Amino acid sequence: MHLNISIFTTLLLATMTCSGGKKQADLILTNAVVYTVDQDFSMAEAIAIKNNRIVAVGSNEEIESEYQSDQNRDMEGAFVYPGWIDAHCHFLGYGMNLNAVDVAGTSSVEEIIEMLKEYQKHNPDTWITGRGWDQNDWEVKEFPNKAMLDAHFPHTPILLRRIDGHAGWANSEALKIAGVSAQSQVDGGTVMLTNGEPSGILIDNAIGLVGRKTPSATEQELVNALQQAQTNCFKVGLTSVQDAGLPKHAVELIDSLNKAGDLKIRINAWLSPSSENFTHFVEKGVYQTDHLSVNTIKLFTDGALGSRGARMIEPYSDDPHNHGLFVTPLEELEELCRKAYANDYAVATHCIGDAANRETLKIYAKILEGPNDRRWRIEHAQILHPDDFHYFGDYNIIPSVQPTHATSDMYWAEERVGAERMKGAYAFRQLMNENGWIPNGSDFPVEQINPLFGFYAATIRKDQSGYPNEGFQMENAISRKDALRAMTIWAAKSGFEEHLKGSIEVGKLADFSVTSEDLMTAPGETLYKIAVKSTYSGGELVYDAN
Repeated sequence: MHLNISIFTTLLLATMTCSGGKKQADLILTNAVVYTVDQDFSMAEAIAIKNNRIVAVGSNEEIESEYQSDQNRDMEGAFVYPGWIDAHCHFLGYGMNLNAVDVAGTSSVEEIIEMLKEYQKHNPDTWITGRGWDQNDWEVKEFPNKAMLDAHFPHTPILLRRIDGHAGWANSEALKIAGVSAQSQVDGGTVMLTNGEPSGILIDNAIGLVGRKTPSATEQELVNALQQAQTNCFKVGLTSVQDAGLPKHAVELIDSLNKAGDLKIRINAWLSPSSENFTHFVEKGVYQTDHLSVNTIKLFTDGALGSRGARMIEPYSDDPHNHGLFVTPLEELEELCRKAYANDYAVATHCIGDAANRETLKIYAKILEGPNDRRWRIEHAQILHPDDFHYFGDYNIIPSVQPTHATSDMYWAEERVGAERMKGAYAFRQLMNENGWIPNGSDFPVEQINPLFGFYAATIRKDQSGYPNEGFQMENAISRKDALRAMTIWAAKSGFEEHLKGSIEVGKLADFSVTSEDLMTAPGETLYKIAVKSTYSGGELVYDAN
């Protein structure tokens, strides 16, 4: 039964109007500097919110003359933005890592050993798992080996993933439990050998040989991880995330927590390409609520640059016998893309090396055929051959980038690929110009969760010590306006969610990130230091620094 529109409108206005003739709102924010990030990048002072959504945006006078509320909040000149969105992260994985050993930022193997010893004091008789090591940050910039762990932990199995998740470091006990030997082989991965024996380093798909033997998380551990991750995201102004690659049970758990009101952050859950996910989700069509979107499949073409698993057209400059890896056979990649296309799902494919980008773009082009609104994505789009940029514009393919990767890798990337290939690396502005827009994410926990670190890296192109003085490849920096769009409206658009969020406009969800300093005018060197004052989700205050 359809309700007559005019009757519906009258009833709606009646419910919103109070005895004084003003419309009733649940919350009114005034005296703010509001960056709406609408089409005109217009400014406002006040916002009225009803039933989790924005019902009016305008000047203080306009809003106060039309609306009243039992909740009126004077923002005292604070800067209000659409809720920030991370367009590529590992939200659940980050939450799980909070209860493992975090070895990110360590400067030596010895430092990691001490952290593992401390962890074992409180967690005896169990596996030790963790993430975050990066040999590029050590004085000796070489992969570690199992003997370094064996000397201190001969009987405790250990698996530590590299910062990018594309290499694992295991001790002998873990290798023994997993049955890994010099003869172990896996498609899309490498068991590295030293003197004919496994060294303890596992590249890409080989990590799973040991990883599948580690204890599975209980449902309560998953719930705790999601809630801890949410708390930390709200603290840095993130109201939405796109979680890059989840199994069916995790997506269903997120949905149930959303519906129970126990998880308020909004998640675009990309599916891992399992047969279970295809049967349960993909073949039934996209799934959308105010809190959960399921419309994308996450694929992998290659590994990572830091572990030399990124697939290159020519060999690595510092490893002339190594081209890197295709972690998914190209025929399988094309088959998965065709299945997604047939079911109106987007694909988001991890591509780091120039060969991985080229081959994936060619597959996309073959299937998409021409201009389209499928919003298929290349995740990272990190190193591209000059001849391949045109694919993005020709086929409306989205380059989804993580700006802090540029400032994390800039110290050693040229050693890996050489000066010539660096001209097509971390080329955010050139990529943005192909379609006129670009979404930004962080890839956390590979990088830190704070989206302002990415805002700073995208615009200033320096690390947090101010290096290099002139900025890293400044020809590919983007403007502050575009960097804000990239973490709001463009991030929303990349997930088919621009009708729900990404700008402060009537009808959209009332998600806001609030700061005391202006991202558009603050000194460049301070951008990453700007603190979030408060965060709102659906008009609810979910974080308050005070």
